[in-house]
Amino acid sequence: MNIPIGHNVIMPYLMLTDAMAFAAFMNKVFDAEKTFSKQREDSEAVMHSELQVNGATIMFCDATEQWQPQTANMFIYVPDADATYAKALEAGATSVMPPTDQNYGRACGVTDPFGNTWWITSIQ
Repeated sequence: MNIPIGHNVIMPYLMLTDAMAFAAFMNKVFDAEKTFSKQREDSEAVMHSELQVNGATIMFCDATEQWQPQTANMFIYVPDADATYAKALEAGATSVMPPTDQNYGRACGVTDPFGNTWWITSIQ
């Protein structure tokens, strides 16, 4: 099996309202790097875009009439769950679960302004 460089066997594909704002949120909160982006020919909407966070790829686009918004719950490991939680709230996310010590690490949850829920965890 040949997988393109920078891709994973399984990758989330999100259909969003305001994909460019999602990319900015991801950069601010998770230091995501945009690796590919293509706009629709008939508008400025994102046809397909890719971000990488620590080697993991997230694909996303602007939703259309045919492809309605589809969000997800995602689990992400970060170096400091508390700091990432604070950055997410500053970037417009809402709290689902404040940072707490769990048997699997320091964990918290937020819903981003685009409807995705992020379960943020750091191992201490």
